[in-house]
Amino acid sequence: ALALSGFLGMATGFDIGLSTKCVAIPKEMAMCQKIGYSEMRLPNLMGHTSMEEVILKSTTWQRLAHTDCHPHVRTFLCSLFAPICLDTFIQPCRSMCTAVRERCAPVLACHGHPWPRSLDCDRFPAGDDMCLASLAKEHGRPHKVLPKPACQSCPALEEFFTHKRVLEVFCDNNFAVKVKLSKKRTVLGHQDFNIECQVEFIIQGSVLPYEMQNMIQQWLLINENCTERMTQPHRPMVYLLVGNIEDGVVLVNHIYRWQKRDSQLTSATHKWRYHKCL
Repeated sequence: ALALSGFLGMATGFDIGLSTKCVAIPKEMAMCQKIGYSEMRLPNLMGHTSMEEVILKSTTWQRLAHTDCHPHVRTFLCSLFAPICLDTFIQPCRSMCTAVRERCAPVLACHGHPWPRSLDCDRFPAGDDMCLASLAKEHGRPHKVLPKPACQSCPALEEFFTHKRVLEVFCDNNFAVKVKLSKKRTVLGHQDFNIECQVEFIIQGSVLPYEMQNMIQQWLLINENCTERMTQPHRPMVYLLVGNIEDGVVLVNHIYRWQKRDSQLTSATHKWRYHKCL
């Protein structure tokens, strides 16, 4: 926190050409790839002075960026960890920080972490003229508001069931998504997840299948403890996640392990298209 406050204070008071250098954004910083520029200033706005430190400290934020908890979460984080190489530092506006914090702090809380002091929004400029502000108001067309995955306790894994029972569960919920999970190692050796999703059905007129896939991927990233329990280190695992979209929130209510020889789940998903709920 002290490093950040000190560095922000210096940002407008020293010769940036003499005090910092332009370097390529490293491939290890996946969240800051393909963001509209390829070079960053070092030291950055977090006070990191070496690329090794930048990579190490930014890695803990990669998963938060991948959850898409806010449309500008990557812009916000990259403006601090990998600021664009211009004549002066362009900080995020206080309004952007506040908007990102409101949507992303609950995701951090789900992982057991508070919003850090180093990202205290009061440290950023209050005006929107010389800083990065939200662009949502500038678009003429209204932005489609999609349901958001909830932070929740992990449903118990259901391993013993009949296709008739699964059909009853389908009737009480409005989506079912088949998920393939496996573990992978990042370039830094940290563990991450491969997540593949296939929508079996969705009863929600305003949500498209690819949007549902993205929502389930976000649910799995937000509810990391649940995803960790379902993932094996040496082989992919396949599950069927069944749940509801209520009041703009995505909730997973049932998790079934889908095995190759499991005819019950296959039968249930095939019969669902002709099934009439009581």
